[in-house]
Amino acid sequence: MDKMSQEALAVKRAEQAFDRKRRTIGLFGAPILALLVFFTPIAGLTLEAHKLLAIMVLVALWWITEPVPIPVTSLIGPTLAVITGVVPAGTAFAAFANPMIFLFMGGFILAKAMMTHGIDKRFAYWLLSRSWVGSNPRRIFLAVGLAAALCSGWVSNTATAAMMFPICLGLLTSIKEMFAANGREIDLHEYKYATGLMLMTAYSCSIGGVLTPIGTPPNLIMLGFLDQMCNIHVSFFQWMTWGFIAMVLYFIIAYIVLIRMFPADVERIDGAEEFVRSKIAELGEWTRAQKNTVFCFGVAVLLWVLPGFLSIALGGTSPVLKMYNRLFPEAVAAMAGALLLFLLPINFKRRQFTLTWSEAKEGIEWGTLILFGGGLAMGGMMYKTGLSQWVGDAIITMMGGEPSAIAMVAIFSVMALLLSELTSHTAATNMIGPLAITAAMSAGMDPIPVSVAIALSASLGFMLPVSTPPNAIVYASGYIPITKMIRTGVYIDFIGIACVTIPLAIYFVSWIIH
Repeated sequence: MDKMSQEALAVKRAEQAFDRKRRTIGLFGAPILALLVFFTPIAGLTLEAHKLLAIMVLVALWWITEPVPIPVTSLIGPTLAVITGVVPAGTAFAAFANPMIFLFMGGFILAKAMMTHGIDKRFAYWLLSRSWVGSNPRRIFLAVGLAAALCSGWVSNTATAAMMFPICLGLLTSIKEMFAANGREIDLHEYKYATGLMLMTAYSCSIGGVLTPIGTPPNLIMLGFLDQMCNIHVSFFQWMTWGFIAMVLYFIIAYIVLIRMFPADVERIDGAEEFVRSKIAELGEWTRAQKNTVFCFGVAVLLWVLPGFLSIALGGTSPVLKMYNRLFPEAVAAMAGALLLFLLPINFKRRQFTLTWSEAKEGIEWGTLILFGGGLAMGGMMYKTGLSQWVGDAIITMMGGEPSAIAMVAIFSVMALLLSELTSHTAATNMIGPLAITAAMSAGMDPIPVSVAIALSASLGFMLPVSTPPNAIVYASGYIPITKMIRTGVYIDFIGIACVTIPLAIYFVSWIIH
């Protein structure tokens, strides 16, 4: 067994041992702590709010320690709230029918169709085949990152990483063969460029998720909290105005850091262009299913962004815009594009359509939808019982009474980042989101900037293999030493928050929404 394989095996064993301890402590410790919270007198809380606080402690700790699957914990919270008399069942479970759930569901179905019919691969290979890319290793590095980032804005980060992973392996094999033909043998496990290319793939998949509301769960979770707790609606178009800027700036930071730390030692990679051309040839001509999928995706995107252009052309108070938003909210736009997939035929005589339900249901991340609904349910109950106001006031008091907008955004951004490094970024956002929104409202601030900052920061989990699925996928290649991932992750995480997240949320987001 080579050195890299031994290191990967040792890290995996250490992670498994840590996970076992974490789950055991959480399984028994969280209920005990929740009971202690309930039996401790707390001034200023109603009985319902006090019960909910105890339930929140249990749910939050189980989200972090994962003694049971995270979606199960998300159902336990509302269930306990009904059993303990905090709210009626209709109130507790209403969030699971929130329109945001169906926006996510439509996005999952569209993404599944794109993967089923190879639209994502067509786009990736099309980008790699551009004349400006050629055989230049730095440009290949850039093109791979761009393909991953742009795909993950619309398709699951995990699916994008799984799609890009074999493409990167093929390119690295071409490099190894080129060196072998010139009499030089290299070990890809110790080759710097291989490490950099794999990290660029993983990081770009996470970075691309900030582009759209459906790009990654934290985006929609924060939009859901704003809608439910503050009655504030942020449109798809508005999110993309700052999501695009954030994606570009994060991408530039990641590219500069990685290309400097893991430079190529050759001027060209012979065989790279042939590899890409052969893959494009394997894809063949465009099929009817692929054309239908692109059409359905285009319909959804058009319906998502059209309100933004209508607002610019007709003004935000236009009756036409109001009618459009009433008839085609984002959830309906997503479902319209997704449902067309089941209606557009690829062979009508055989009654074959673009997507089947068996294919679609495999693409829907049901656990994410349940987690999303559970988070919205807990946030809504915090607001209804007055717990959110109490928590918000307590946080503001701890921050000195009158925190600045910069301090508020910075603190919650770092909290979201650090927690998402250790647990699911979806669970991390569910825990921190309601606290940040209530704290902002208690301080008399607009909750939108801090909400956007949390969503963006939760996507910057670059330090550990367990931080995000893309990290875990590329780490499995054996080409990435754990120390290199931690080091590059620290640089990109904190440069990203300091130079992009905080100023973007405070200045640009505030300007867009006002």
